[in-house]
Amino acid sequence: MVVHPLSPLTKAELERARDVVKLQEAGHTLFFRSGCLQEPVKSELVPFLQAEHEGRLTDDTPRPPRLALLQYDVIHAASKSVQYTQSIIDLGLGKQVERRVASPQRQASISLKEFGIFQDACVNSPVFKDAMAEFAIPEHFVIAIDPWPYGGPDPGEDVPRVMQGLVFARDTSSKNPDSNYYGNHIPIAPVVDLATGEVIRVDRLATGGEEDGIDAHPRQAAPKPLFENVKPAEYIEELLDRPLRTDMKPINITQPEGASFTVHTDNLVEWQKWRFRLGFTPREGAVLHDLCYDNRPILYRLSYSELTVPYADPRPPFHRKQAFDLGDGGFGLSANNLELGCDCLGAIHYFDNFLVEPSGDPKLVKATVCLHEQDNGIGWKHTNYRTKRAVVARHRELVVQCAVTMANYVYVFAYKLDTAGGVTIETRATGIMSVVAIDAGKTSRYGNVVAPGVLAQNHQHMFAIRIDPAIDSYADGQSRVVVEESVPVRQDPATNPFGNYYEVRKKTVERACWVDAEPKLNRVIRLENATKKNDVSGRNVGYKLTAPATQLLLADEESRQARRARFAQHHAWVTGYREGELWAAGEFTNQSLEETGGVYDMVKRDDWFSGDADRHGANGDAASDGDVKGRLSSPVLWAVFGLTHNPRVEDWPVMPVEIHHLNLRPADFFTSNPALDVPTTRNQTSVTVACCSSDGE
Repeated sequence: MVVHPLSPLTKAELERARDVVKLQEAGHTLFFRSGCLQEPVKSELVPFLQAEHEGRLTDDTPRPPRLALLQYDVIHAASKSVQYTQSIIDLGLGKQVERRVASPQRQASISLKEFGIFQDACVNSPVFKDAMAEFAIPEHFVIAIDPWPYGGPDPGEDVPRVMQGLVFARDTSSKNPDSNYYGNHIPIAPVVDLATGEVIRVDRLATGGEEDGIDAHPRQAAPKPLFENVKPAEYIEELLDRPLRTDMKPINITQPEGASFTVHTDNLVEWQKWRFRLGFTPREGAVLHDLCYDNRPILYRLSYSELTVPYADPRPPFHRKQAFDLGDGGFGLSANNLELGCDCLGAIHYFDNFLVEPSGDPKLVKATVCLHEQDNGIGWKHTNYRTKRAVVARHRELVVQCAVTMANYVYVFAYKLDTAGGVTIETRATGIMSVVAIDAGKTSRYGNVVAPGVLAQNHQHMFAIRIDPAIDSYADGQSRVVVEESVPVRQDPATNPFGNYYEVRKKTVERACWVDAEPKLNRVIRLENATKKNDVSGRNVGYKLTAPATQLLLADEESRQARRARFAQHHAWVTGYREGELWAAGEFTNQSLEETGGVYDMVKRDDWFSGDADRHGANGDAASDGDVKGRLSSPVLWAVFGLTHNPRVEDWPVMPVEIHHLNLRPADFFTSNPALDVPTTRNQTSVTVACCSSDGE
């Protein structure tokens, strides 16, 4: 069977790619970080997809080469120097076709193995032990250290590849390894050189209140007792300090005839006129490719691009408490193994994926993505007031869901397709807040005291979604971006005599730029086909996105935090397509000084989207990745939204989920409501519940 160009790599393909790399790098020690499909060049894949959509596909149809991307460290035996390297392997030819070595100033993302190096370095370090001697900890507490990216180094600071950490203590008296330790913070932060495995220093942390300034208290001669009267902050059932509810009756999601979707062996998913191919990368997690409705393309590619979490506590070293959860870690590398009946309900299909061990061996990770249908209330309804007949269709959705754990926080993200042609990107934030110690009886302007001695710092979660449109066509020059606004019009005796008219204004985005939300103007971003018109309205067929009017990055524009995350300073960016440009904050975020190669630089390049010039190359194949000059391109949309989290006591010890929706809706794409053909069948399992208990009370 001929493999589809977008099918994930098999175990055998990953092994073949690993063997090629080992042969190429013979004589050196290798530390593998990740491996996945190197997606085909867009200009080579599009003709294949067009043939597939038109039913012209055969086993002899030309296909893009099958490529693998491996990322690894080359450790030179003599100098012990480390080179972060990326190799692209042509699996058909069995040879390396590209090799890139990052400059020493660029740091790769942090691996799980490095988490272990960090923990071992701390507990065995005399420097760390001396820092711990400042405190007296009860015997039944054991140390737990959460690794954190170092953030942006301070001006003039020259540090190697390092990691910092927050130190906690877990109470072992319950003999339960899942006992929550986050409420027991020890106010020190070790910094470890990951190359040498040595603790460089241990920073002491401020624990004072509003009146105490930003510096840590001086170290006392005698050890300071900790956790003498600590209050447990448990969330697992067997350790709760309250009984579980007994009046919650089961809700069972059943589909007696099975699921309505079909999953093919090459990750093609079909459901209710929708079809797409599911990808999975170590950095992004789940990715949707070639998203079509009724065989009409809508999106070439849809993915999460970046998430940065900057903290607003200015007391050193908390100013370096800023993670980039995709660039520093990786959603795919941190994906949960989803469980039936817990993470997804109903008739579920699970997707397994391969990751790469440090040895280069493929490792099967089970159930990293789940696929299921759900009912989301009324889809459409009308009641004829004359006949009293009500016609109701339910709003059914297909959900592609993935959950990731980034140390303390958990993010659940889902791509939801519905029967009315809509696409919803849903983001849920839960888990445990990253907390620090505060002196008894004190309060802080930098956060909220959520338990005695526990300060939850103010922070933000800034997300970027990458949307590569293909509105009803994959042809060069067909996709365009239009900004639409609804503008009030002054009363005029001739044109607006009663003052009730407002004008809808549209402006085509001609060059790369940013766009901010404006609720007063109902500013909408439309993704349109530049030439195809709707048969009914005469307008260009398209989809619309309302740039979410969430708060943008609050850090000062000249701060290190802001310079590292320029993408978070606007609600949307429109950039020209280039191969390999997938990262809103740039490829290398770990220990970055500023955003490099992200959307800010892409806009500064000044690509344009229309004109009389030759359209060849609009899909990114006419220039090298390093080309910084503007040129004719196809537009890519990046949507940015934020969750500003000023913690509540109710967020402790585990946070109720916060939900955000980003909506793409058809706008003159169809000639009528596409959900008209959804059956209005009455659900026969629903029952009436009486208002009173059975004993008549």
